[in-house]
Order: sequence, then C-alpha cells, then structure tokens
Amino acid sequence: MTKENTGDSEMNRESISIFQNDLLKWYGQNARILPWRDQPSAYRVWISEVMLQQTRVNAVKPYFERFMKECPSIQHLAHVPEDKLLKLWEGLGYYNRAKNLKRAAQIVEKKFGGRLPSDIKSLQSLPGIGPYTAGAISSIAFEQKVSAVDGNVLRVMSRILANKEDITNPAVKKKIEKIVDNLLPEKRVGDFNQALMELGATICMPNGAPKCKDCPLKCICQGYQQGIAQTLPIKVKKKKRKIEEKTIFLLIHGEEIAIRQRPSKGLLSNMWEFPNLEGHLSYQECEEKIKQWGMDAKKIIPLNPSKHIFTHREWHMIGYFILIDHKSEDFKGTWATKEEIEKEYSIPSAFKDYVKFLFQQQRESSQLSFFHHEIQDHRSDSVES
Repeated sequence: MTKENTGDSEMNRESISIFQNDLLKWYGQNARILPWRDQPSAYRVWISEVMLQQTRVNAVKPYFERFMKECPSIQHLAHVPEDKLLKLWEGLGYYNRAKNLKRAAQIVEKKFGGRLPSDIKSLQSLPGIGPYTAGAISSIAFEQKVSAVDGNVLRVMSRILANKEDITNPAVKKKIEKIVDNLLPEKRVGDFNQALMELGATICMPNGAPKCKDCPLKCICQGYQQGIAQTLPIKVKKKKRKIEEKTIFLLIHGEEIAIRQRPSKGLLSNMWEFPNLEGHLSYQECEEKIKQWGMDAKKIIPLNPSKHIFTHREWHMIGYFILIDHKSEDFKGTWATKEEIEKEYSIPSAFKDYVKFLFQQQRESSQLSFFHHEIQDHRSDSVES
C-alpha cells in the first residue's frame, strides 16, 4: 500500500492479493451460520438485505424465517394483503421497506417474468433497491463482479486506508466504492463482499471498538499500523432531531381496546395506533378529552413516559390507562381484542411499551401500579423512519 494518507490511496498488487486471500480464508473459517446464507437465491438475499437495513442480525433471524414461510416467493409477496405484510414486518421499523418490497415484487412479476434480474441497472430500477442492495443481490446470488458497500464496509475500508475524510460525504463514499471495486477477485465475489460485511460486523466493529488483534487484515491496515483505527471512520454529526410530545390513550371497554388507523401517507402510513394527541396532557385535560369523545372514564391511571427515536424526530410520550363504561359514536376508531390486535392489526414499535403492557399485564389495579413503576426499564430506543 502506498504511504500517502489522503484517503484515496491505492493498493499494489501484492497488497490486493493478501487482502483477497486472507479475507476469504478468514471468512471460510469464521462466517456465521445465518438462515439467508442457506440456499442464497436472489429472492432470499433480497429479503434479508432489506430486513438487515438498520436492524441487528439476531433481531432479523425470526422475522426472516417467518417471512419466508408466509411469502416463500416473489409471486406470494406480490399478492400478499398489505395488512398481512405490515403484520409480518411489525417491530422491524422502517415500514416503507416492506411496502417497497411488495411494489418491487409486482414490477418483477410483470416486467421480469417473476424473476429478479441479475444486472445492477435493472435491480436499481426497482423500488427500495439502491446501489448496496443491488450489489449484494447481483454478487451473492448471481456471482456478478460488483461491489456491495454498506456502513460496515465503509468503516473497514476507512480504517484499512487510514481515511480521515467524512464518510457521510457522497464523494468520499464513491471514492471508497471505486477502491473496493478494484479489490474484487475474479471468483467468489459474493463470498468476498459478504466477508467484508462480516468483518465489519464481528471484528472491525463501530464506536471505537475494533478487535484489531483478531483481524486477518491487520498486516495491511494503515489505521492499525498508525494506531488510529479506533478513531475512524470520521462522521460529521447530524442535525438534532425534532422532538414531538404526545399523549397516548389506552382506552379499555371490557375486553376491547381502542385503536385507529394512521393516514395513507406520511410517517407509519396505514398502520394502526392507540389514540393519541399532540402535547403532554394533564390528568384533567385527559378527562375532558374523553368526555368530548362522548365517553365517561371509570378509572384513569397515568403511565410513566416512553420515548421512541425516528431518523429525524423523537416522540416523547406520556400515557393514560383508561377504563370506560360505554362506547361512543363520536369516537373515530376501532375496538379490538388483544387477540385480534396480535393477529390482524400491525402496531408500530413506537408504541411497544404500551403493547407490552396490554399483552403481559392484567388490568387489575395491582398490575397497573407495577407497570407504572417498571415501564422506565423498557423504554423504546430503537430507530426507524
């Protein structure tokens, strides 16, 4: 490797050969056993890569297996009802990913005869498939000589090259992608791309915690040689997220719970939620709102705060558990049992603290008191958009 430290240093042939051989050897001995690596068809690679966006591998495993059982092919995916699709995706977040999967499957069925294309350009024409996902499908499923550069690969390459530029800058990302293109072997391209991702996920880890001594590439890693690997990559801090305060109403009538469907456009579109209002309402304001909906509350119990982080905003929520003695036509929503919610209605993870309470606790006051004290230990800090 050249000695320059400008972030665009190239590797000589000897370094490239070491890189390819040592990385593939390490991958052959250390690759994790993952369900989508078994029979890596284009469809399975596609679904797994979309699920893995912003989601940890261990969290994805059960979702992937359930999804494959319910939608084992592009044809099944193209015709799955949206409610069922969102229910399958419930808890993964970023629900537009699921909607784009179905839209893409419908296009593949009509335009490509029900089979995912192998070339990058055609893959990227499909909704929700960007350069990385297209590269992963093309290389892993079809052995096309194309790179697949995700966040893990950007981090690995930044450290190997001792690149001190901002990797959130598109020009810097493009530069690194070109370097990876030059590193691709003639054979086992899919394994090579997966090996780079695997290295970033298990050895060259984020947040200043690389396991350099266990890395098969430490002999050619400039970041390791210079003692700066833990400080890389460089990322410019993002703008602060907008904070939105909300009050959540858990309205209970007998065995039924009030839910409502979100608008067809915008954040969490078409998903179901508990009734809520902007701002943090006081006990008295909550009581008045229930009366405006034409209902009387037999009991109102405040719940501790919950927080959910989206890409560009945060929801800071307070909630009230409310027993009512009758329903009202003035309330615009749906009443469903716990069993119906579990099977039929997709409620996003933003409300998971409240869902968890409804599903795990009984409605007697003793359990409600327990939830009031314990919900702080189960706050939602996942990220979605």
